[in-house]
Order: sequence, then structure tokens, then C-alpha cells
Amino acid sequence: MSETSAPTDHIRYDVTEGVATITLNRPERRNALSVPMIERLGELLAEAEAAPDVRVLVLTGAGGSFCAGGDVQQFDEDGGEGGGATEVDPAAVAEQIRHQELTVGRIHAFTKPVIASLPGAAAGAGLGLAFAADLRIGTPRTIMATAFAAVALSGDFGVAWLLERLVGPATARELLLLNPRLDGTACLDLGLLNRVVPEDELTERTTELARQLATGPALALAHLKRNLLEVPGQTLSEAMAAEVPRHKECGLTADHVEAARAFVEKRPPVFDH
Repeated sequence: MSETSAPTDHIRYDVTEGVATITLNRPERRNALSVPMIERLGELLAEAEAAPDVRVLVLTGAGGSFCAGGDVQQFDEDGGEGGGATEVDPAAVAEQIRHQELTVGRIHAFTKPVIASLPGAAAGAGLGLAFAADLRIGTPRTIMATAFAAVALSGDFGVAWLLERLVGPATARELLLLNPRLDGTACLDLGLLNRVVPEDELTERTTELARQLATGPALALAHLKRNLLEVPGQTLSEAMAAEVPRHKECGLTADHVEAARAFVEKRPPVFDH
């Protein structure tokens, strides 16, 4: 197991048995995002993606919450998100766009499987982090709320784009405009969570899911993700044409040969790690 210390103690990072875990660690603010946290999160995402010993990424939160999004208490202290300014600052817009690409953008395009493990509340930009993951696991006490309208903001960190693709335009409008508070069961019913497990089993079940992926065929999983990521902008013919070179590349791997042999021999495959 390796551990990396962050410039801020508000993010923890460790790698164990091929699984990198990034933990947002600001429980006194329900893991609300500060600028140093965003910058460090971006650095750790890049590090995990590049690391050959990392096969799966888990993103979670400490202290019973996932991520409350922006720090509304700080907004209040600053006189609003704009810090009391009367005009939009182009430099602030550019910086916010960069922060979004460092975090949500990078999670969404991550070349390895990403699991968001939600022990509690996720709201605002925190939903962007969760929705950008491939899989989301929570508990009955997991809470989701879009929250933007509640603080008179229109939303950022890709929440509208990601939400519409998860639940469709009608439900996305309802969740963004009316801001209902959804518990774990409601999130599961809507497809915002893939699994809901007992609260005291969340860590164990997240680890089981991560290790299942970490012991899987890495190239095939990466190419499966790429197929899915490209689908929204493709016709069926374009999607099928893009799939074939990846499929054929997988067919040349030792993982494929092992999986075929294991299928015939009626045993679990053991992939080359």
C-alpha cells in the first residue's frame, strides 16, 4: 500500500491491490470543494490514470458525506460566489472551466473504471463528481439534491449534461428546477445509484466491486468505456465502425486467450496483471 500526502489534508489518496481511492476529507463542511481541493483532486486524478499499478479508481467522502458541492458558507462570507463583484470576470470564468475539466471532465473520460462510493449527502458540484463516474454505490442514507436553485445559482460542473443522460430530459428538469431531496432508494429507482447496500457494508461492498474490476481484463474494460463515451455523438454505423478495431485489438491479447480457455474449461479466468 502506498500513500501520498496532499498539500491540504482535505484530500486523502491511497493505492491498494490495484485500487486507487481518493477520499474528500473536509467533514466539517460536508466535503464542500475549496480551490486547493479542486487543484489537488485534479493532480491525483492525473496521477491515478497514469499509474500502471492502478486499475480502478474509487472516489468517496469522509465523515458520512460524499460532497456538498460548492462551499455555501464561504459564499456567504465572501458576499456571494462572485465575491461582491457587479460584473462577470472573464478570468474567473476561464478558471472555473479549467477546474471543471480537471475534475468532472477527467473523471468522465478516465481510461479506467471509476466508482463513486456515496456514504451520505451529494449536492451541487458534488453530483457532477458522482455522475461522471461509471458506477455509483450508496446506502439508504445517501442523499442527492441538485441544490443550485436553492442558492439562486444555475449550476456548473456538468450536472445538467450528466443528469439528462442518466435520467432523461423530463426528470432532469424536475430535479434541477424543483430540487427535491432524494434518498438512497429514490436514487436507485431513478438510476442515479447502481446499488444500495446497508450503511455498515458500504466500504466492504465498494472494495469488492473495485477488486472485481481490478482483476478484470484491463484493455477490454478501457475499450468498453471508450465505446460508451463516444456513443452520444455517433450514428449506429459510426459506432459499429469505431468498435471493430478495439474489439480486434482485444482479440490479440493474452487476456482474451485466457478468457476463452477458462470459458471452455468452466472456470474463472485469471488475467495477466
